[in-house]
Amino acid sequence: MVKRIMILAGGTGGHVYPALAVARALKDQGHEVFWMGTRRGLEARVVPKEDIPMEWLSVEGIRGKSKFGLAKAPFMLLKALRQAWSALKTVRPDVVLGMGGFVSGPGGLVAGWMGIPLVLHEQNRIPGTTNRLLAKRADVVLEAFPRSFPASMGAVTTGNPLRAGLNPQSRLGERLDRSLPCRLLIVGGSLGAKVLNETVPEAIAALGETIEVWHQTGLAMVEETTARYDALGLKARVSAFIEDMAAAYDWADMAICRSGAMTVSELAAVGLPAILIPYPHAIDDHQTANARYLSDAGGALLMRQAEMSVASLKDALKERLFSKELLSVMRINSQKMAQPEATQRVVAVCLEQAAARDSKKITLST
Repeated sequence: MVKRIMILAGGTGGHVYPALAVARALKDQGHEVFWMGTRRGLEARVVPKEDIPMEWLSVEGIRGKSKFGLAKAPFMLLKALRQAWSALKTVRPDVVLGMGGFVSGPGGLVAGWMGIPLVLHEQNRIPGTTNRLLAKRADVVLEAFPRSFPASMGAVTTGNPLRAGLNPQSRLGERLDRSLPCRLLIVGGSLGAKVLNETVPEAIAALGETIEVWHQTGLAMVEETTARYDALGLKARVSAFIEDMAAAYDWADMAICRSGAMTVSELAAVGLPAILIPYPHAIDDHQTANARYLSDAGGALLMRQAEMSVASLKDALKERLFSKELLSVMRINSQKMAQPEATQRVVAVCLEQAAARDSKKITLST
């Protein structure tokens, strides 16, 4: 039987892309998918292209806001609750899937009031504010990393739903057997990372070795970073944004990157060794917790930004990048932490909750 699923996700790629993976899987099975988000977030650009009907909310996050912003918050929330109520009343979904972030708040609350099953999924190792508040109201709580929620919550560990095409490195044997220059991938996230753009080229130059470099900078710093490599006499492929991350991961021997939830999950999925430099100002320092998921397992090196320098980064690269044995161990350790069935697990829980609701309806009507 065809089910109707409302997805609540928005703001950044960390919420939108795993939700999109679930949406695609549900649509592939013939189910109807709807999406609740904002016109200002990433979802406004990418979701309509998937032929998924949108329901719009007028809401934004309140953590870190000024006193004036906090004063407006109750009125903004009331408006968003009315919008969510109207959307859910119109769509009448069988289940609501909240993927965290402020966009999930109004729809998650209203789903509970209307008796619609609510499934929550937390992408980070430390739950965000919205999911922490909604977790007690949810029918099922899903977590990407083990023990993100207290044991009393009964959360189910699923992993993070990932984009299609992310598989263990297909040319792993080729990379280990051939005497080719080592390949280093630098990824600062969709907006780039200024400190990586400034420090990594200097560290590579200090290595004094010939390596191949692919550096994603973000749009704002692509020219500056290109000029930095040129000034150091280094050849590098510098990109503002990498469209095909699966190809980039497959190309690389090692990565230097931030430790957002999706990055960590993708590194594990493909088995790519990494130096993880958490964004130090992330809410609740969740990127450090994410990074520890791989570093504690021996699949990555955790280097705090405060500890990062040209010298420390050079030493970390020198020890790992040129050791095929160590890279092989890191690959194996990283892949052990992967959750390749994450998308299917989330889909299965959503459909189970929808079916359970149907069973309750049948029982009540007899």
